[in-house]
Amino acid sequence: MPLPKMPSKPATLLLAKDYPKASGARPVPLPLEEQAPPAPKKASVKAVPVAKAVKPAVQVVAEAPAAKPARKSNAKAKAVPAAEPHVHVPLTEEISPTPKTKAKSPRGKTPPVSVEGPHPAKHKEHEVAIKSSSSRHADQAGLTKLFVLDTNVLMHDPSSLFRFEEHDVYLPMMTLEELDNHKKGMSEVARNARQVSRTLDALMADTDDDAIEAGIVLSKLGNKDAKGRLYFQTKLHVADLPEGLPQGKADNQILAVVRSLEADQPGRAVVLVSKDINMRIKARALGLPAEDYFNDHVLEDTDLLYSGIVQLPDDFWDKHGKDMESWQENKNGQSATFYRVTGPFIPSLLVNQFIFLEPNNGEAPFYGQVKQINGKTAVLQTLRDYSHNKNNVWGVTARNREQNFALNLLMNPECDFVTLLGQAGTGKTLLALAAGLAQVLETKLYNEIIVTRVTVPVGEDIGFLPGTEEEKMSPWMGAFDDNLEVLNKSDGEGGEWGRAATQDLIRSRIKIKSLNFMRGRTFVNKFLIIDEAQNLTPKQMKTLVTRAGPGTKILCLGNIAQIDTPYLTEGSSGLTYVVDRFKGWSHSGHVTLARGERSRLADHASDVL
Repeated sequence: MPLPKMPSKPATLLLAKDYPKASGARPVPLPLEEQAPPAPKKASVKAVPVAKAVKPAVQVVAEAPAAKPARKSNAKAKAVPAAEPHVHVPLTEEISPTPKTKAKSPRGKTPPVSVEGPHPAKHKEHEVAIKSSSSRHADQAGLTKLFVLDTNVLMHDPSSLFRFEEHDVYLPMMTLEELDNHKKGMSEVARNARQVSRTLDALMADTDDDAIEAGIVLSKLGNKDAKGRLYFQTKLHVADLPEGLPQGKADNQILAVVRSLEADQPGRAVVLVSKDINMRIKARALGLPAEDYFNDHVLEDTDLLYSGIVQLPDDFWDKHGKDMESWQENKNGQSATFYRVTGPFIPSLLVNQFIFLEPNNGEAPFYGQVKQINGKTAVLQTLRDYSHNKNNVWGVTARNREQNFALNLLMNPECDFVTLLGQAGTGKTLLALAAGLAQVLETKLYNEIIVTRVTVPVGEDIGFLPGTEEEKMSPWMGAFDDNLEVLNKSDGEGGEWGRAATQDLIRSRIKIKSLNFMRGRTFVNKFLIIDEAQNLTPKQMKTLVTRAGPGTKILCLGNIAQIDTPYLTEGSSGLTYVVDRFKGWSHSGHVTLARGERSRLADHASDVL
């Protein structure tokens, strides 16, 4: 989910409905339902001195050197992790950290909690119910559980059999029947079904019939984390389901198996795992514990996703400027200033993360990037200002801070992998295409641009498309055609003939490829753009990123709020996966573009619709 716009008024730190109602008495630690509302001191929030909180920050910056970083959202780094304990703790433990977070949040002028996401208390009511009650009781008692897998879990993640740690896994016979029905074809689902069948065959090899009844050890194939056993349905389970429920339906037969297992093993937690929402609803309606498959989720809360940008605290230079060293270097034909600083804030930073300070006392802002980290010492590099017209990239200049950060990544030949997140209209495609054209046609760093995307329609599919691979892909590349028109209009010196010649030259250097034919390829000295990457699964993303040969740069663009692929969520998208796994690598970078620059109509529509 993209970062929301930064609020302009400190008074909008929290909505009135977010505050618990004040009460004269202290909260009584008896029922959990009565414990949350009182919180009398939280109503005051200690946000009274908003002006006081801003004033010291201004004084500190005034004493610091001119181009120096300060961070209004310092509380963000503290407030966001504070949300994590809320996920799995009782309500009584949630109440105490909440006032502390609120007391710290008004330090800077920009409230960090409202910048990165909603108030942490809002997430917890949604996340506490992730596990079923019987599963939570088993966790508290330290007992192992028996997970009954629905077919869609295996077809979604073929390795899901080995993702349940010390717990046991049970496969109903109907699950195997449905796997057999889906094994034909060349789709991702069919490939996964065949992979599961091969895994089950390897597990059952050299196993006696009696051993199947007792359960097959899941660590047999070398998966050390899987300490449980795999059980198959070896006998007919008879269970009483409501009359009128169709007995021949596969889902109902799996529900009957779960109910029968509960009756046969009364002291054990038997949990149905399914990615089918209706299946889980039916199970809950029948009083059976059911859960979603969460192992493929990179993050439970996408508000905690790495943004690639951090705002330094107001007193950063006071605490880190004591033994500071600075020098200048020429890299890639550009002069940059480097700072070596040491202090307590450094361990919270990551390599290639962007940092900034924008003093509100008239001093020049500081924009930098972390280049090295060694304990509490870091090397910071100043950025090139792409918002100035003299540094334009194929006629394009940065319109805001995040776009300037993105162009510094896109134009850096040392950065091999770049991910850009942002809502519609933030300039992801335009910046990527402009940087690609500049480095292919001007500096000749790469020899061509390759563009690809997932062909998942938003509405009804219009059927098969005629022509070659490139002609079939052209309807999906309307966004690139629109941006090419914008970039081509900037060259007005040659007239109509000049523009036509330029357009022919540009199109000769841009190749549009389908994802279906990527396996086994190797791209050398290419500028590869993967558009709409939020619709890729982690496995597809790995297939694409591993195509990179020497001298190739890969860009992943997307908006995780617009996922069209079934069974993919914001937390399990391939784009979220690579952003989380590549953070901190010295040859990759990520920026979340927060501000739309398309038009005032588009900005207003994204806010109100």
